[in-house]
This record gives sequence, structure tokens and C-alpha cells, in this order.
Amino acid sequence: MLLENKTAVISGAASPRGIGLATARLFAQHGAHVVIIDLDIDASTQAARELGDGHIGIACDVADPDACERAASRAIQAFGGVDILINNAGITQSVKTMDIDQDSWNLILDVNLRGVLNLSQAFIPHMRSRQSGSIACMSSVSAQRGGGVFGGPHYSAAKAGVIGLAKAMARELGPDGIRVNCVAPGLIQTDITGDKLSAEMRAEIIKGIPMNRLGNADEVAKAFLFLGSDLSSYTTGAVIDVNGGMLIHA
Repeated sequence: MLLENKTAVISGAASPRGIGLATARLFAQHGAHVVIIDLDIDASTQAARELGDGHIGIACDVADPDACERAASRAIQAFGGVDILINNAGITQSVKTMDIDQDSWNLILDVNLRGVLNLSQAFIPHMRSRQSGSIACMSSVSAQRGGGVFGGPHYSAAKAGVIGLAKAMARELGPDGIRVNCVAPGLIQTDITGDKLSAEMRAEIIKGIPMNRLGNADEVAKAFLFLGSDLSSYTTGAVIDVNGGMLIHA
């Protein structure tokens, strides 16, 4: 088991078909204690219960720094320490540039980008004290190719910001034994995509994917498993693409 005796905190991990919960399940299978963080305490608790014994759910709005500090304190107290932080929480909105109002901009940036900073800041002092830790952040192919299928320009901006933030944190925190990396999925079949794709849309999208299919949440979870485990002990500041070849770049 790759994560035996480790504790992992995963944000936005209560959605039944989401990447966060798929990651939580895989981490639990590999021996980790998992802390599921989500807005809804009932959903978080239920998701943790489904993983079995030794896991907990915590309610937390990642856009609220104080809530993140409280969540970090509880997670550390529950298990004595935290080894892995997966900044997965995110939301999207499919609008064009001229349709982005200030409230929408703030909402998308607050959850997708500010949330990464808030939750990382809540756990970094603890990881520094241990001179060890892995932080992995959810970006998106949308950040790399200038837009996706379901995300507007503000979503692309937020996810590009996640890459920049993670790389800067990797450079800063490397001497403290903390690795920071990103995963950039392509179009993955989750609650976000749901039933929004018509058969025609799906066929058209698949034409641009060399692997000739959409991805699934478990395949993204495997990238997070690599980054959370000692398999990636000399990997930091990296962006791992999980997109089936939708975007192939230098």
C-alpha cells in the first residue's frame, strides 16, 4: 500500500461522481486516513463513512480563511498529523467574456484559486514543523489551452492561477521538505459534466482526443495518488496532464 500510516486531506470530496471522492476512495484503499472536506457537513460525513473506519468528514468553505484554519486544526488533532493535502475543491460556470459580472468573477476565483491559497496556508505551518508534506492542486486543461467545454474565461484564469501559485509554492517550500504539484485533467465524466453533453457534442469532442474517449474520475485519482505517495519523492513544481492527449504540448 502506497499511503500506509499517512493522513490525507481532500477538499471538495463529497460529490458522488466527483474526482475528489474517487481520490478519497483510492487513498483509503492504499492505507491512508482520509479527511473529506466539503461545504456540506452531512455529505462530508456520509462520504467518509462510506470509506470505512478511520476517516472523517469536515465542513469547510475553502473561500473562508478562518474556516480553513478550523478544518486544519481538527484534521491535525484527529490524526496527530497531516501528510498530504489535495486542493480539489472547485466550481465552474459556462459564460462568455462579456457575460462575466463581478460577482461571478469573484465566486469562481474565490473557490478555485483563493481556496487553494487558504487551505494551503492552513496546513503549511504544520508541514513545515515536520519538514515533510505533499500538496497537490487541481488545475485544468482549460488553463493551458485557453478555455474548455464547460468553463468560462474566468475559470481558465483561475485554473491558470493555480498552476502559477503551485509552482511558486514549490520553489518556496522545497527547502522545508514540502512538495507542491498540479494535476490538469481534460474532459472527465463527473457531476460537473453530468448529462450536459449531447451525443453530438461528445462525438465532436472525442474527435480531438487521441485516446478516443473521455476520461473518468479514477484516472485522475491515480495521478493524485502518485503525487501524494513517495513514488513522486523528487517531483515538485510539476503539472501532470490527464487529458487523453486532448492537449499535447512541450
